Amino acid sequence: MSIEKIKRIKMIKAKYDWKVADTAISEDFLKIAKKHKLDELTSRVLYQRGVHAEAEIEQFLKPSLENLHDPFLLHDMEKATGRILSAIEQGENILIYGDYDADGMTAASVMKSALDELGAEAQVYLPNRFTDGYGPNLDVYQYYIKNENINLIITVDNGVAGLEAITWAQENGVDVIVTDHHSIPDQLPPAYAIVHPEHPDSQYPFKYLAGVGVAFKVACALLEYAPSEMLDLVAIGTIADMVSLTDENRILVAHGLKVLAQTERAGLQELMKYAGVDFDKITEETVGFQIAPRLNALGRLDDPNPAIELLTGWDEDEAHEIAKMIDQKNSERKEIVEKIHNEALSMLTDEPVQILYHKDWHKGVLGIVAGRLLEAIHKPVIMLAQEDGILRGSARSIENFDIFKALNAHRELFIAFGGHKQAAGMTLSLENVEAVKKAMIDYIVDNHLDMSKKSPLEIADRCHLDDISLSTITNLAKLAPFGMDNPKPRFLIEDYKVIQSRSMGKDNAHLKLKIQEEKQQIDAVYFQHGSEELEFEQAQTKLVATLSSNSWNGNTSLQLMIEDADSVGVELLDIRSKQLPIPKEANIFSQNQLKHGIMEDVLVIEETPGDLAGLSVLKEAVSKAASDDFKMIYFKNKITDSYYLTGSGTREEFARLYKAIYQFPEFDIRYKLKSLADYLKIPHLLLVKMIKIFEELEFVSIDNGLMTVNKTADKREISESTIYQELEKIVKMQELFALAPVKEIYQNLLEK
Repeated sequence: MSIEKIKRIKMIKAKYDWKVADTAISEDFLKIAKKHKLDELTSRVLYQRGVHAEAEIEQFLKPSLENLHDPFLLHDMEKATGRILSAIEQGENILIYGDYDADGMTAASVMKSALDELGAEAQVYLPNRFTDGYGPNLDVYQYYIKNENINLIITVDNGVAGLEAITWAQENGVDVIVTDHHSIPDQLPPAYAIVHPEHPDSQYPFKYLAGVGVAFKVACALLEYAPSEMLDLVAIGTIADMVSLTDENRILVAHGLKVLAQTERAGLQELMKYAGVDFDKITEETVGFQIAPRLNALGRLDDPNPAIELLTGWDEDEAHEIAKMIDQKNSERKEIVEKIHNEALSMLTDEPVQILYHKDWHKGVLGIVAGRLLEAIHKPVIMLAQEDGILRGSARSIENFDIFKALNAHRELFIAFGGHKQAAGMTLSLENVEAVKKAMIDYIVDNHLDMSKKSPLEIADRCHLDDISLSTITNLAKLAPFGMDNPKPRFLIEDYKVIQSRSMGKDNAHLKLKIQEEKQQIDAVYFQHGSEELEFEQAQTKLVATLSSNSWNGNTSLQLMIEDADSVGVELLDIRSKQLPIPKEANIFSQNQLKHGIMEDVLVIEETPGDLAGLSVLKEAVSKAASDDFKMIYFKNKITDSYYLTGSGTREEFARLYKAIYQFPEFDIRYKLKSLADYLKIPHLLLVKMIKIFEELEFVSIDNGLMTVNKTADKREISESTIYQELEKIVKMQELFALAPVKEIYQNLLEK
């Protein structure tokens, strides 16, 4: 194990504030749930999610397209569709203006598909993240209107914040229809129509459609039926944008995943092949971890427009080439993220907020890196790319620090700024970095924020290992698709033993455990925690995990996916046989003394006590540590004089020594002791102690290195010697520190 890896070893402590549900459910509900073939665990989870009545259970478990809301309940839908149909009838040129993420790509593709079906003359443009920015861009609008003779612009997944560009278009005789789902600004643009589920004048019953969901509702209104063949795109965009997977979104995604599994889109088929998707097991995780990241990678690093041909085109050769290019972009994105992440780790400080910037960082991935750092350090993080004195990038924040509110009051420090409570985007001058940092720290102080407060993690139930099986996973899957507001159920796992702990994956980044409770053994995987194999091997822990399965060589087994972990009691780390550096900032016991460090909740026993007085010092330190809620104790336990290997001297060894020295009136122990040790076959270390015992019992006297036998000494037992008595205790103490499990050492040190 490398030194660099050890430097990152940390205590096992929960990143979140665990909230275990305590829900009592009635026998009547269990009977109803049983009719739907739900086991008790799944029934409890369903009840926790507010599904109580039989009709609600039916609707939740069997989402139906018949329960989609009337699209004309959306604000301006009638006006928008009327204008679009008029444009098609008049042969007007239409521009669909999308966004560079997966939601924007799929929304534009859905809108294009609907207009194509109606025979429209429609082009699609997805703005470039770096040259156009987010939302309506005035230069792009002017180009298309002047050079492409565009008569109507339809925005998808953007628009409500496009005041300047939309005002110009409307003033120049080009209508703009906004279809969007983002936060409504104080001043809406003067668009011809605004279709938005949260519009203040909207009567729409569901407020949380994704951009692609709004586009699909427009398609439904235009086509006068729900085009189910588009639902694969709707599912991708909805899952990718992490909107609430309840109500209408649950219906759209549930059916969309079925369509995706049978998709005839050549581009999607090729992209999923590159992603290694199992077409027989398409779930929301397929989209979230395999499809959406690839689409987003294109928008993060390059021109996003090839995605439209990928998602709507039918040319298999072209689809293959685009899918290959997108997959390569995703690999490139991963490498860039890893490089920036490692560089950022080395730049972290002890300050309560982190503002990191570099001239070589790619601004398209800084939000991803900021999110990873936030997970690791639990502090607000701003990641910025520097270019010609201007910094552009993203921020991510903990739940207890509203980064939008903290910085919105200081807009004068920014060239551009926007966001919400836990995420923001910004552009600022390099010279304002310290002022921004001061504003954030002042916000903490002025609002008396507890920055150690953790975000809550909702846990469905406690589980014993023998309570769960592959059939449990199958039963819980009836509650899918999982996502925002319907998360994959998490369970608290306790009272197990770690049978095996090892790192795995690229650069050994991930951790794999084999845990056992009673006779049941289960594997558990913890991503990005590969460096903690030693801690998990030795510490008593508890886990929060979701249930999963792992198929290998035709066999399928149950597997836990760990989301968080915590140590139980003091974490005891045995490093006696490990060539590992110890944390120098901790409290360190060495040479019978305790040296205090800045890591007040960590104790390192670097050396075993040299005598009983040293043991008393260590016992007092450990006792105080236990009462002060200590977190970790390292047991290095170096032993300078290894009496546990020599023992305290046998009766036969003492007899041999006495017989040997009795033959000499005087013996020079300064120069001849080693020879005597070799002759008697008694370790030199023990021989010195035995001679001191003889001196204490007055069998010999020592003066200036000359040992003289007292032939008139009284007969006494070796056990009468206080030196011998202490030596016996030291031998037992050293045996404990050298050979016993660290839990036994810890318990012994706590005893008075």
